[in-house]
Amino acid sequence: MKNILTQFSRLFVGVLFIISGLIKLNDPVGFSYKLAEYFSEPVFNMPFLEPLALGLAIFLVILEVVLGVMLLVGYKSKLTIWALLLLIVFFTFLTFYSAYFDVVKDCGCFGDALHLTPWQSFTKDVVLLFFILILFINKKLVKPLFSKMVTNILTLLSIVLCVFMAVWVLNHNPIKDFRPYKVGTNIEKGMEIPEGAPKSVVEMIFIYKVNGVDKEFTEKDLMNIPEGATFVDRKDKVITEGFVPPIHDFTMTKDDSDYKAELLQEPKLVIFVTYDLALSNPEGMKKLAKVAADAKAKGYKVIGMTASGAEEIAKAKKQYGLNVDFYFCDATALKTVERANPSIVVLHKGTIVQKVHYNDVDDLKLSDVAYGI
Repeated sequence: MKNILTQFSRLFVGVLFIISGLIKLNDPVGFSYKLAEYFSEPVFNMPFLEPLALGLAIFLVILEVVLGVMLLVGYKSKLTIWALLLLIVFFTFLTFYSAYFDVVKDCGCFGDALHLTPWQSFTKDVVLLFFILILFINKKLVKPLFSKMVTNILTLLSIVLCVFMAVWVLNHNPIKDFRPYKVGTNIEKGMEIPEGAPKSVVEMIFIYKVNGVDKEFTEKDLMNIPEGATFVDRKDKVITEGFVPPIHDFTMTKDDSDYKAELLQEPKLVIFVTYDLALSNPEGMKKLAKVAADAKAKGYKVIGMTASGAEEIAKAKKQYGLNVDFYFCDATALKTVERANPSIVVLHKGTIVQKVHYNDVDDLKLSDVAYGI
């Protein structure tokens, strides 16, 4: 019975680690954004680690996959199980912290393929911790499945393949796009809220300074605010989360007006997506002027979308010869649209028909006629 439970734990933990790791390895940039969120001031206040987020993300997801493989084939089982235990204790702490303090809404355990609430993520890690503890207690029962040479080759092969996959997706688009803005998505439909969908219940919290100390008051407490208290701020506390459409923060703003409704009706629209012009890849930016000229010659409207300010926009347009209008959109939304900075997105009446990394400009297909979608 003990051996059966141990081997089941081995299979369950190994497969889950491989699946979870591969999903994140498919989009390590997205996972790095999640790590940067943990490092940010409102969470762990470790901003000095934010520049290292991508490197750490790649290391962790490769480690996750390789440990899963090592466990399944039985490579150095004691070392593998110790590493799994330390890793799951670390992740369990992170998910508990996120859930208890309500600071990170989605741990990114399965990337954009499967969104878990903080408490669901914590529960998943507790279950994994339980099975890893079984493996830890019964380490001697975790034997190699193959000869030492075959086991070594399989472990080394998993490392090489993971590194290759990481390099590939960093220089191109994710192999499988799980994001709300994948090809074939109509942005307007992605923003729709179905009739009868549950609405969020929000409580307004008012902050007043009372005797030099900030205190919170709900609407029903406003009549009891002490005399002499001064208003500081107001915030909304979500009591119950309602339906949130897959696309909910997409804007195309210019001169304080949102042109989204108009631009999403364009039959042939090319968008240069660069969430931060100051951080955009210079070689990638140099390619955009030619793309714009080719697209305009084929009847496309060409625009840029960024979260950068007017000064950065003017600087980029002059530096790279970009004769296009830029529209503002939140950086988080643009990072979700595309990971590369810059990247190219082609739309037909609001439907995404192609997305191209700046390294794959030659793969861009610009039709001389309108798309028949």
